[in-house]
Amino acid sequence: MVALDVPDIEGAERLAGQVGGLVGALKVGSELFTACGPEGVRRIRATGARVFLDLKFHDIPHTVARAVRVATRLGVDFLTVHTSGGEPMMRSAVEAAREEAAALGRATPTILGVTVLTSMDAAQLRAVMGETEVAAQVERLARLAVAAGVPGLVCSPMELPLLRRVLPREVVLVTPGIRMGPPAAGDDQKRTLSPAEAMAAGADWIVVGRPIHAAPDPAAAARAIAESMGMAVERAGEGEASGR
Repeated sequence: MVALDVPDIEGAERLAGQVGGLVGALKVGSELFTACGPEGVRRIRATGARVFLDLKFHDIPHTVARAVRVATRLGVDFLTVHTSGGEPMMRSAVEAAREEAAALGRATPTILGVTVLTSMDAAQLRAVMGETEVAAQVERLARLAVAAGVPGLVCSPMELPLLRRVLPREVVLVTPGIRMGPPAAGDDQKRTLSPAEAMAAGADWIVVGRPIHAAPDPAAAARAIAESMGMAVERAGEGEASGR
């Protein structure tokens, strides 16, 4: 998945055109959605790409359920909720997505529960949550999400082996925090791995942002990342990527 972390729809459509045929989905996050709203999602969907709406819903169950229904009507394929919102909130999101998709006669979007942000290290987590370790908090939230019926999780690549050991194999694991080398100065990602390392650790999907959208040639960067994972890709415009 490639994060369309750009501030305008023109830039997002340009990036989608460069990499859409090389990747499995395109992520619309807070920056692009705040700039363009639902119309931005519709225009990215119009490129033929699967869309990952990453707004990390976190509110009372009723409010989150209503937001999920709207996202489902937009036709997104993946969307995120914060697992720290609790089991009732997550269960409401899952039920809303299922019911709305059934009413529309379309596939239910995959809801992904966000565990601990990849920008947080152990010291930052303790400052927020008290005396808890990152791995323990990720596992706790992951188990809560699975109990609520959430089919997938977002975690840092560092927790992939743990979650693969303790969760059912059908749980979809999506990991950001992907870097081709050591994080650069000023990079706020703390818990990172390379694409190949993340896939070997058990990821079903990786989310890549800056290493692609900030590259001089985003298509070449996307192709290099796929090839580093041992994946065969088609040239942009000639076919879809065959990803996990």
